[in-house]
Amino acid sequence: MRSRFCSLRTTFAIIATWIAFGSAASAQFAPAPDGTVAPRPVRTPPARTAACHNGQSFAQFLAELKQRAVAEGVSQRAIAEASPYLTYDQGIVNRDRGQRVFGQIFTEFAGRMAANYRMQNGQQHIRTYAAAFARAEKEYGVPPAVIAAFWGLESDFGANMGNLPVLPSLVSLAYDCRRSERFQNETVAALKVIDRGDLAPSEMLGSWAGELGQTQFLPTHYVTYAVDYDGDGRRNLLHSAPDVIGSTANYIATGLKWRRGEPWLEEIRVPQSFPFEQADLTVKAPRSKWNGLGVTYPDGRPLPNDALEASVLLPMGRNGPAFLAYANFGAYTEWNNSLIYSTTAAYLATRIAGAPPMRRPAGAVAQLPFNEIKELQQLLTRAGYDVGKVDGVLGQQSRTAIKEMQLKFGLPADSWPTAELLARMRGAPRAQAAPAATATR
Repeated sequence: MRSRFCSLRTTFAIIATWIAFGSAASAQFAPAPDGTVAPRPVRTPPARTAACHNGQSFAQFLAELKQRAVAEGVSQRAIAEASPYLTYDQGIVNRDRGQRVFGQIFTEFAGRMAANYRMQNGQQHIRTYAAAFARAEKEYGVPPAVIAAFWGLESDFGANMGNLPVLPSLVSLAYDCRRSERFQNETVAALKVIDRGDLAPSEMLGSWAGELGQTQFLPTHYVTYAVDYDGDGRRNLLHSAPDVIGSTANYIATGLKWRRGEPWLEEIRVPQSFPFEQADLTVKAPRSKWNGLGVTYPDGRPLPNDALEASVLLPMGRNGPAFLAYANFGAYTEWNNSLIYSTTAAYLATRIAGAPPMRRPAGAVAQLPFNEIKELQQLLTRAGYDVGKVDGVLGQQSRTAIKEMQLKFGLPADSWPTAELLARMRGAPRAQAAPAATATR
């Protein structure tokens, strides 16, 4: 689940390809035939100390973290069971610090991640676990297709959950200063998962960033939202499909505030006369307004002339696909604040629910390379705009700043970075624009 601070999983990276670092985890733990891991002797923790812990060694830091866990109700038994796994792994810290991202446009990513086979697998899982999906929808109001889309994207329905021991990752990132407090919370939450009998330490395999299960819950979310849907007394998100379905529905409904009975995403067609500065997730208006501005469904049918609010979403600017994003789309951006991931997850859910494939642009939609998006962010920052982190990733703050600069230069304000905008920002002569691709939205 991705409403969070940690990175996207390697297998399902949304806009990123990780620069891999060797991890000591593989040397410290050996997989058993049943898929669990047993601790092996580990390297001596680093002699250096983390500055954010007042000069404490890792051993001292860990002792205090265990005391905190006890104060929060974790039993000594659970701590004793987990202790052999609470080891420092510099490789995990290196991996966390060594991420580098490379941009990817929405149609490419969605074409791969929302492919037909994943849609069909989602529909098959809904049929296979019909009782659990029906119960989840009745109790939480979350449609089966929404749950199945996250399930498919996060782990391909349990096929790719990650195979690294989670406890060393959590405690190593807790000792590191970059996100220490957050990972201290996650480590204590993992101990609570062990204490209430949901998972044994040896079973806690997942991603390098500490996510667990078939929909990749962080331990804090595991503690808060996991439910026992198969009635065995455990909340097992690694091996119980009913538990995965019920827990994911609980998180979406309770944690992400899903609105029962409301849509989340619909494909639309936007005319070239549309005021593109209105295409923004922060601009919400009734469908009657969008209808009056010439927005239709892809086949030309008019939108309902009603008061249901939505935003016009152009993930690739005016020449790419176009969608109406409803209030429930916020659950997707909370799950993962990457616009490419959230739009893909919402689109996949519509496909599983029976929507046709989206219309593709008639021509290629150019995207600036990573280094030029980063340069554009730097130029926008110097011009006084808040783009958030200058990282080459096109997030919401960057898109908003791009739109404002496009308005300043009299360019179509669709929030999509172009070579022309970059040239204007550099103060260079106007770039020779390539022939515009006319979308078949």
